[in-house]
Amino acid sequence: MDMLKGMNMALNYIEENLDNHIDLKEVAKRAYCSEYHFKRLFSLLSGITLSEYIRRRRLTVAALELKDKHVKVIDIAFKYGYQSPDAFSRAFQSFHGVIPTLARNPEQNLKAYPRMYFQLTIQGGVEMKYRIVEKEPFKVVGVKYTVEMINQILSPTYEDMIAAISDTQMKEMESISNKEPYGIVHVTVNYSEDSEGNATFDQYIGAVTTNEDTYGYSTIEIPTFLWAIFEVDGDWQQVEETWKRIYSEWLPSSSYELAEGPEMLVSKDQKSEIWIAVRKKG
Repeated sequence: MDMLKGMNMALNYIEENLDNHIDLKEVAKRAYCSEYHFKRLFSLLSGITLSEYIRRRRLTVAALELKDKHVKVIDIAFKYGYQSPDAFSRAFQSFHGVIPTLARNPEQNLKAYPRMYFQLTIQGGVEMKYRIVEKEPFKVVGVKYTVEMINQILSPTYEDMIAAISDTQMKEMESISNKEPYGIVHVTVNYSEDSEGNATFDQYIGAVTTNEDTYGYSTIEIPTFLWAIFEVDGDWQQVEETWKRIYSEWLPSSSYELAEGPEMLVSKDQKSEIWIAVRKKG
């Protein structure tokens, strides 16, 4: 339960500092994880990026303060981290649908984004099949994409990434797969997020191989990790559901925590596995 306690401590820190500088390293420290993993955890569990959550909370609180006609818009703008009244006005209108001065009208409808809390829920006792394996270093050879995520929309999308790989390339990558994990491997690494909540990461789609020839593809070296490997029976929707259950159900109740490593999805013979790097707690 330490992870859930830490996540909520991090949210408390955010809430207490909406009108101050929010140190994301301090946020992650309170959640007992790295800044990278906190952002990934938050996004997967909440459905929005951490920066977007902070933005929505600040604009919610700012709207409440605007009801006091003695408070200047410029003071509220600076209080909640905006460099100018114009920047604040654009953000406010984008979220609430009206400019700040109109928000003072008692009859004006405004939006509210309540603060979040994380909790563990038990839903039907659906089993999760997993194993813990320590793997020696291996390399993935395949197609590399640099992906942008703006407003939760990926560019390119996974569908576009897959579609851009020809049948010949896909068969070639399948043919060079000669080491576990066998099949087509999707590796996500180098995830980063800017102050606006937009993110970038590198996505590799390829195969694990010991061959020296890279066939003109990109290569990523994966060091030794302890992996939690989860079986997935079903389509992409089931894969997404399993991801959420790993973070919201399995991790909080397990004796493991996330390690600084890549995330992988392995597909072979119409079955999939999710691989996440972990380490023993404490």
